[in-house]
Formats: sequence, structure tokens, C-alpha cells
Amino acid sequence: MRDGELDATDRSILYYLQQDARRTSSNDIAEKLGLSSSTVRTRINKLEDEGIIRGYHIDIDYDLAGYPLYTKIICTAPVTERDRLANEAREVHGVTAVREIMTGKRNVYVNAIGRTHDDLNRIAEELDGLGLDIVDEQIIRDEYVCPYHGFLEDED
Repeated sequence: MRDGELDATDRSILYYLQQDARRTSSNDIAEKLGLSSSTVRTRINKLEDEGIIRGYHIDIDYDLAGYPLYTKIICTAPVTERDRLANEAREVHGVTAVREIMTGKRNVYVNAIGRTHDDLNRIAEELDGLGLDIVDEQIIRDEYVCPYHGFLEDED
């Protein structure tokens, strides 16, 4: 399998896993696609081995979990340091996600959670200490994750 060359079966498997990987079995997917569960399991293993499926993540309501402050911290990093700084930011206690942006000055987005404003201040100070220049901070009310429906579209 070469990069970007998924067939319709692989794309469908990814779609159904995105909906709810925890409660979706190989049997469930096989039934929807008219395949055997062993074929689906083999394909899932290959998608994992190829690095296309990088993991299975839970969707947490941080407010209900006792972390009412959920923030996006938008940073600037020198392009030559962006990858290193983004990876180091992942190690800051309270950081839940880091995104590298390919263009513009706002090129590292950090999601973080905290119980108090002091938690968020500490996170910002640690990111600053790494060498990230904080451009903006936004309190997030909620975030919704959904599957990419394009996996089910027919190929051109």
C-alpha cells in the first residue's frame, strides 16, 4: 500500500472505526461491507502496521471530568525549530494535543486543560520557556469530533 492509495474497502473500514472504534468490531464492519471478519481484521492490522491508523483515542468531556478550562494556545515557532518545539510541547503537563501548521506565523496550536487559571498560566509559561512565542489564547467551550464522510464516497 503506497501513501494515499487506499481502496474503497480500506476507506470504509476507516469510516466505521471513526464513528466509534471502541464499540465497532471486525464482525460489525464485515457485516456492513459483505466481507469476512478475518478479512476486516487483516486489513485493520495492515492499516495499523502502515501507520495509517495511529491509535485509538477517547473523546473526553473535560468539564465533566473536573477540568473546566479547555484552551487553545496559538504559538509561533521558527520554522527550523517547529517540529522539535511541537514535540516538546506535548510533554507539558496539561497539554492534550499539538498541531503543526505549515504556513503563516501562527504555526503551532496547543490544546490544554486545567482546573484553574493558574494551571493555564503555568502551561503558557512552560511553552514560552521552550521557545514558543504565544500569539493568542482561546477558551474552548466544547469540541466535537466526527468521522470523515469522504471515506465512503466513490472514487473518481
